[in-house]
Amino acid sequence: MLDDFFTRAVLAGVGVALVAGPLGCFIVWRRLAYFGDTLSHAALLGVALAFLFEVNVTLAVFAVSACVSLALVLMQRRATLSSDALLGLLAHSALALGLVVLSFMVWVRMDLMGLLFGDILAVSKMDIAVIWLGGALVLAILAAIWRPLFAATVNREVAEAEGMNPDRANLVFMLLMAAVIAISMKIVGVLLITAMLIIPAAAARRFASGPEQMALLAAGIGAVSVIGGLFGSLNWDTPAGPSIVVAALALFVLSILPALPRRPVKGDGS
Repeated sequence: MLDDFFTRAVLAGVGVALVAGPLGCFIVWRRLAYFGDTLSHAALLGVALAFLFEVNVTLAVFAVSACVSLALVLMQRRATLSSDALLGLLAHSALALGLVVLSFMVWVRMDLMGLLFGDILAVSKMDIAVIWLGGALVLAILAAIWRPLFAATVNREVAEAEGMNPDRANLVFMLLMAAVIAISMKIVGVLLITAMLIIPAAAARRFASGPEQMALLAAGIGAVSVIGGLFGSLNWDTPAGPSIVVAALALFVLSILPALPRRPVKGDGS
């Protein structure tokens, strides 16, 4: 019989995986891995501001991540720098600001390792409710913008010619990413969030014959990674968050074995 804390960890981790998989597909298709890193770095600044102003950590992380997303959109329109340079600027600036703010709050005792690598075994019933309800809302919104977002991913000009609004879909997608970063930070930590977005989607890419199928496979692979990583952590006494990512990595390595057939996703540029 599993302990209650372990059952809660499984429920929380699977909830995050089911949301991260479909969003991660767009990150893989659009080559936006650095964008995920930028938002995860910004999460630390959100945590620092939450302690400074004594507000809810999840809301603060979402607010900061959303502001970083909006800043990226505005800077892309006005700045002469490339997108990767802007992402690097925002990522390291947000991380540095977060560390500076934390250093001034000497009265706050904080588990920095838990922030960086997650503490999934400490999730509460309230955390699970936030993850599942927030995740359901994120998936519902993603389903609503799926068509224009995917069309813009394949060919922005064609999407605009068909009367879609790629800019609005891109902005909503960035805000959804911010929401997922906020609700999953406690599960795998700031440093490992991007891995959970990218690795299951990358593993699913080889077996999917269409974008929707790839999204479902990515969610399933993420869920299997969570369960496998948690049981591995339980058996070998390893950190839970990193163990989940290692399990996802193992599934990705299996997916690229030459003996397995490859089914390219139609329309994603593979």
